[in-house]
Amino acid sequence: MLRFACDYQEGCIPEILERLNDVNLEASPGYGEDEYCRRARDVVREAVGNPEARVMFFIGGTQTNSIVIHGLLRSYEGVLSAETGHVCGHEAGAVEAKGHKVLVLPQKEGKITAESIRRYMNGWRADESRTHIVKPGMVYVSQPTEYGTLYSKAELEAISAVCREENLYLYVDGARLAYALGSPENDVTLKDLARLADVFYIGGTKCGALLGEAVVVNRPDVLPEFFTLMKQQGAVLAKGRLLGISFETLLTDGRYEALGRRAVALAQRLQDAFVEHGYELAMRSPTNQIFVVMTKKERDRLRQWAAFETWETRPDGRVVCRFVTSWATPEAAVEEITKRL
Repeated sequence: MLRFACDYQEGCIPEILERLNDVNLEASPGYGEDEYCRRARDVVREAVGNPEARVMFFIGGTQTNSIVIHGLLRSYEGVLSAETGHVCGHEAGAVEAKGHKVLVLPQKEGKITAESIRRYMNGWRADESRTHIVKPGMVYVSQPTEYGTLYSKAELEAISAVCREENLYLYVDGARLAYALGSPENDVTLKDLARLADVFYIGGTKCGALLGEAVVVNRPDVLPEFFTLMKQQGAVLAKGRLLGISFETLLTDGRYEALGRRAVALAQRLQDAFVEHGYELAMRSPTNQIFVVMTKKERDRLRQWAAFETWETRPDGRVVCRFVTSWATPEAAVEEITKRL
């Protein structure tokens, strides 16, 4: 079976396992107070170019999104997101479970625009019954998007500007950030994210770590008791050095971007192979997720020897199928699926 269902099927890069093994019997303080977490925080701050940033390590993406959003919003506020955003459809209502409504915006290829945010805010202000309506308090975007597409620096600058005009926090989900940074079409750096977003995170679970996400709070005042909030929600890992070692390793010697580049290169080869064999793309993705339109019969035939996901069913009965490469995808798997196509 050729596996292209997701990018967190494998364990982690060997360098992380080697370092964990080296310190396995070492006793160290818990809850992220160890020397490895301290060093990892310094590495992250240097990478993002913000020596004042607060860096906190979480275990997984849904946990990260729900707790950060809960921490930023007041009880009567909601979060603006693309209707295809991860917090809308693939987190089992985690944001709503903490009492905050996800306010959906129209999207194109997974992206929202500064203008759509401004229109929503103008409509909210113009509503004479707005005291009965959830107030927007922040904007959520992901880089890359759920469709593998990328926000350009100009697009993020425009979104950041309107957020500041409207007094909205900007939060960037970076679960697959390595694959954005590794795309030849990307022009957004970690330093750009630190400049434009109030909070963002550097994904580890899908990008070469066993688990973990590194949250970067560029304005520490917006989450003043962040550790306590994490503790309340069960998000503090007792053996925190597991996360510190992971992120120090990922973000050293250019590994993080290199892992992303490899996965993206393989995805682009796979995407080109589908096109060459007559398949339609739902959209052209510049990262590690590709979306192919096919009949259900074609999908079922491919499923006999390849694992992938059905993303949506179109009105004409055809389906959009998602194929994902990762930092660990064997080159031979891409060659084999190309041959079989």
